[in-house]
Parts: sequence; C-alpha cells; structure tokens
Amino acid sequence: MRRLCRVGVILLALGWFPVALAGQASGVDAPPHAQNLGFELHQNYPNPFNPSTRIPFTLYPALFDGNRPVIVTARIYNVLQQLVAIPTALNHPAGNVPLDQLEYNTPGYKEAFWDGMDQNGRKAPNGLYYLQFIVNGHRMVRKMIMR
Repeated sequence: MRRLCRVGVILLALGWFPVALAGQASGVDAPPHAQNLGFELHQNYPNPFNPSTRIPFTLYPALFDGNRPVIVTARIYNVLQQLVAIPTALNHPAGNVPLDQLEYNTPGYKEAFWDGMDQNGRKAPNGLYYLQFIVNGHRMVRKMIMR
C-alpha cells in the first residue's frame, strides 16, 4: 500500500493521472486550474507519436461570457525554441485551417492535428517538442515526443 501511494504521489506530481482522477469526474465541471483560465489543454495522443498526433483541448462556457469569440493559437517549437509548425484545427466551422489566431464561437471539446511536418513541408526530426497553446492571451505549454 505504501508503494502504491508513493507511485500515486509521483504520478500526480507529474500530471499523469487520468482526467477522472484529476478532478473532472463528470466532464461538466472544469478542474480548478482550468476554471481560472476558462480552457484546458489535454495531453496530445498518441504520445510518443510518429508521424502524427492529435491535440485535444476544451473551451469552457465561461470564456464566452459577453458573446465575444475566443481567440486560439497553437505553435510547436523544438528544444532550441525555433518555431517548427502550426497545427491544424479539426472540424472548425472555417474548415481544417491552421490554429493561428483562430476564432471559436462555441464552447466544448475541440481538437487540433499535427502531421509531423515542419513549415517547409519536410518531416520534422524525432525528438522533444513543445506545444505552446494560447487562448485569449493566456498560455500553456505541453511536451510532445516524436519517435
């Protein structure tokens, strides 16, 4: 039991517990950190990936108070902090377009997609990448591994 508790504490510290264990059992209420920002960036899947990955995120209704659109940007950087790619928004009303200063008018679960290609159309090398996610000026970063 002690060993299981230690593993649980380590996993919790690393943010590896499933969403239901991290405070979002019903899927309706936002976890405490997401309540402050109004959005949640989920871990990309699969991770590690090769050659492509999906990037899920949730925009909560509180972001849409005042009937203004929410502006979302996603950028992928390498370990040298060089911009590698801008993921594609999936199922957006404007189509599958780059997730760069893109307006969303409705809350809910959304997804973006990265095909593993850099901005020049070449396959990005295997390694560690950082996804920078910006919603109405608030930033979050997630690590992604391409193998």
